[in-house]
Amino acid sequence: MTLPPPPEWAPHDAVWIGFPSHPEIWGPPLEAARAETAAFANAIAAGGKGERVLLVAADDEAARAASLLIDRGVELVVEDFGDVWLRDTGPIVTGDGSARIFAFNGWGGKYDFPGDEDVAERLARRRRLKATRCEWVLEGGAIDGDGTGLVVTTEQCLLNRNRNPGLAQRTAEEWLARDLGYDRVLWLGDGLVNDHTDGHVDNLARFVAPNRLAVPTPEENDPNWLIYIDAARRAEAFGVEVVRIPSPGRVLVDEEVVPASYMNFYIGNAVVAVPTYGQPNDDAAVAAIQALFPDRRAIGLPAAHILTGGGSFHCISQQLPRL
Repeated sequence: MTLPPPPEWAPHDAVWIGFPSHPEIWGPPLEAARAETAAFANAIAAGGKGERVLLVAADDEAARAASLLIDRGVELVVEDFGDVWLRDTGPIVTGDGSARIFAFNGWGGKYDFPGDEDVAERLARRRRLKATRCEWVLEGGAIDGDGTGLVVTTEQCLLNRNRNPGLAQRTAEEWLARDLGYDRVLWLGDGLVNDHTDGHVDNLARFVAPNRLAVPTPEENDPNWLIYIDAARRAEAFGVEVVRIPSPGRVLVDEEVVPASYMNFYIGNAVVAVPTYGQPNDDAAVAAIQALFPDRRAIGLPAAHILTGGGSFHCISQQLPRL
């Protein structure tokens, strides 16, 4: 029997964080994205009072750049990868301390970067984790568990034909139970507008306690307003308590809506890092998340340049639970 991964608020031994490494992928936002990533890593390390932070750079040049930005409490690891999204490409550690390695196909064939296909195995090997390969496509950002065996996901992503063609909902539930120990699945509908992950749930809704799910409150002219309403209704109908968090609303880059989300926060041992985007609701979102985690300090950190790559703090991190 597989024990489900501990919830993110359970104690961590360490966390992997991907450091933007490839100029050809990031283009002009690279240096600013590096600074935002280093600030996130420093905040989670919390001067040695947080958790062990393993900042993963893909090559020596990136490691040298990172070394100029990080505090002493952040450790540098050089391990090749395609891009920084280790939530999706890294191993998922279950409740018995073993790692699950899932197939990865570049978010449905959109982004095929060398190194992403086996970085999970290499990171698990570095930590001497017992690893099991699961022969179906699953990204870590597509699921979020509450530690009791309940997991939330979206139909748009997990049942997308560009991941596992022909996968039925019941089969997906069986595979989640077999490989990750989840015995109950809360199915939400679509993810955020223009999210190239095809609706990862960690941009939409997050468990903040057992059977307690945070969902954004729509803003005026919010491109995701119907998506938020549908997510909350589905969760409540399932019997899950819903708490509401402000939304950043309509965020544009070059006149295009981007999937900015406060829900992409990372819950560390001492700090909850909340991505901010220079929006009017930034402070209100940090305050709302602080109220959910009174035993930690919620910190708002700029993430607009990381977002140009398609994600934020949760997307670039993957925790190793303390067991």
